[in-house]
Amino acid sequence: MMNKYFEYRKHKTNFKTEVVAGVTTFLTMAYIMFLNPFILSGEFAGPEKGFFDFGGVYTATIVATAIACFIMAFAGKTWPVGLAPGMGINAFVAFGVVGGMKYTTAEALAAVLLSGILFLVISLTPIRAWIINSIPRSLKFGIGAGIGLFLAIIGLEIMGVVADHPVTLVTLGDIKSPIVLMGCLAFVTMIVLEKINAGFISRANIIIGILVFSLLAWLPIWEWTGASIKGSASLAKFNGILSAPPSMSYLFDAIDGFSTGKVFTASGLTVIFTLFFIDFFDTAGTLTSVANVSGKVDSKGRVQDIEKAMLSDSVGTVAGSLLGTTTVTSYVESGAGVKAGGRTGMTSLVIGILFLLCLGFAPLATSLPKEIDGAALVYVAVLFVRNIVDIEWKDISESAPAVLAMITMPLTYSISNGIALAFIAYALIKIFSGEASKTSPAIWLVAVLSVVSFSL
Repeated sequence: MMNKYFEYRKHKTNFKTEVVAGVTTFLTMAYIMFLNPFILSGEFAGPEKGFFDFGGVYTATIVATAIACFIMAFAGKTWPVGLAPGMGINAFVAFGVVGGMKYTTAEALAAVLLSGILFLVISLTPIRAWIINSIPRSLKFGIGAGIGLFLAIIGLEIMGVVADHPVTLVTLGDIKSPIVLMGCLAFVTMIVLEKINAGFISRANIIIGILVFSLLAWLPIWEWTGASIKGSASLAKFNGILSAPPSMSYLFDAIDGFSTGKVFTASGLTVIFTLFFIDFFDTAGTLTSVANVSGKVDSKGRVQDIEKAMLSDSVGTVAGSLLGTTTVTSYVESGAGVKAGGRTGMTSLVIGILFLLCLGFAPLATSLPKEIDGAALVYVAVLFVRNIVDIEWKDISESAPAVLAMITMPLTYSISNGIALAFIAYALIKIFSGEASKTSPAIWLVAVLSVVSFSL
């Protein structure tokens, strides 16, 4: 049945490969179920009245992720993509909308719901696919590489290889720490397993790297004294196996958020537009990058079947807001599953099922050391960055905006900022170099929207 629906033979894959790909992507995305409620509850900035409840968002995150993945599996069945509440957007909602603009959690979720509906309406028309498919080929590869570099800085920070610095902003972390060294060795192992091209072992290199080094970190044989390692303690805490999932505190609160009318004010419309704008570019960049890795970009630079993926993404946001979490979007970590051989929606189905299983096995899922999880993100970053070889380097008017996208994403810590700046630069370069007439109208539209977003 699955073979007939997902057409494994047509896509040169099989059930086993799709399951492995789903597990691989899940392991690189697992941190989302903990990081999203961590951010929305304001835990890292200290508890503050009015922020979201950690437990309620934890459950909503898992259920929304599963639903969105199922939608992608069956509606966008040629896309092996994992979806979950987006990082960055959640921080905007928590600290910008709830903490800064003093919206209630219900009003904030109402804004997320409206942005999702707007996304859905556009996804049902050729407009959004036309815009994305009108992006020049070099800019697409630059966007993909930029997302890779953005993913790399996140992964390196999670690993502890990169740390904050008051003068230089970033510096080398504590690489003498044994758990950081574990993460580095996990990364090297993933690369070596791919290099040796040993069939299943190479395709499952990320899973093997994560599980083997997590197990080593859990063993009670380590103790770090600063000068030596002594046997008596583990490097990472094993938190157990089972727990009861918290109830969803904000189920359908988005509907109640309309009662005050705040989302229809000027500030509310600004919030809705910002949420839509960020989701638009994050999703466009992610789908473009995954398409590059999976071979879904044709000779003219157009992304195949992107309409199905966009529709699934937008419905996921609508569902997520009703469940009690922020904008659901496609994740760049999906590249890990694509690298493991995922080519159909079966990969997404597996991701969704595994997230649902974590409702009862949350302690076990949280036991994965973040340093080793970060190593997987850096590995995926390598896959995205290597596409820069296909940028049209001989034409600086094409390559310069691509490079701008690549470097501004990690430096501004924002995918949307990097894409917006690249489009603005591309439009200006084409105007002043006398090639405006050869430029797609979509470029002008996105460039104008980018300028508007920066002025808000």
